[in-house]
Amino acid sequence: MPSTPKLIVWVQDLYSLGMSETGEGGWLVRRVTRGLESKTLAAADVVVVIHERFANYAQSVLGVRRSKIVVLRNWTHLPHSDPVDHETAKAALGWPGNTVLAVHTGNMGAKQGLENVVDAARLADERADRVHFILVGDGGERLALERRARGITRLSFVDPLEDEDYRLALQAADVLIVNEKPGVAAMAVPSKLTSYFDAGRPVVAATDCEGITASEVRAAGAGEIVRAGEAADLLEAVLSIAANADVANQYGANGRRYRETVLDQSAAMRHWLALVAETLKTV
Repeated sequence: MPSTPKLIVWVQDLYSLGMSETGEGGWLVRRVTRGLESKTLAAADVVVVIHERFANYAQSVLGVRRSKIVVLRNWTHLPHSDPVDHETAKAALGWPGNTVLAVHTGNMGAKQGLENVVDAARLADERADRVHFILVGDGGERLALERRARGITRLSFVDPLEDEDYRLALQAADVLIVNEKPGVAAMAVPSKLTSYFDAGRPVVAATDCEGITASEVRAAGAGEIVRAGEAADLLEAVLSIAANADVANQYGANGRRYRETVLDQSAAMRHWLALVAETLKTV
């Protein structure tokens, strides 16, 4: 009789936790979602999660046995390359020069709370600060954000970019931004951080100071943390880092080193191959 195939579930996001943190869905929807996640993971032979906090949640809330949970970090999708001078990158993209560029990339959804970035750009307009914010990407909240941003001169929206131009966008930034809605702390590890660290540019994370994103930026030594939803704090952190080249360069170098040691693709692939081989032994 043939053996039953083994099932490995790879968890990138925890939806029940995300719905709770963002306030989406009613209590019944959240309960059903949590039940589905629990049953799905319980049926797996191995549950792979991308952060230790996911492992804790899967065990304590979803009831997954700790013995079958494995933590394997995501890696950057960008191949290794030498950094590009950010002024050269700005010129290649036709982005503003002679000003501080603060760039956010990726999804524009509820979790990101990008109203905070729009408000920081409005404040920069009011103060005539030498800074320009750029939001690269798309998502369900983009139209609302564009409406909120009407009349703001220190903010631009850019459609999603292909890999080559995306790399240039990261290199063009004087500061790279991660922004999360207040209350979001543990639902996901922002995938953009792997690419941010690869770029070797300093990061400002506007997020829960005790959340996953903050812990990741601290672990890398790649930038500064400010409170979620505080536009003035975000603006001040961007300007402060950009005004100190030594600090900015050190943050960038730290992030690059973290990418090359902790978030390296070849190391992740070795871990995955070993995990699959070990799982197949029991087939």
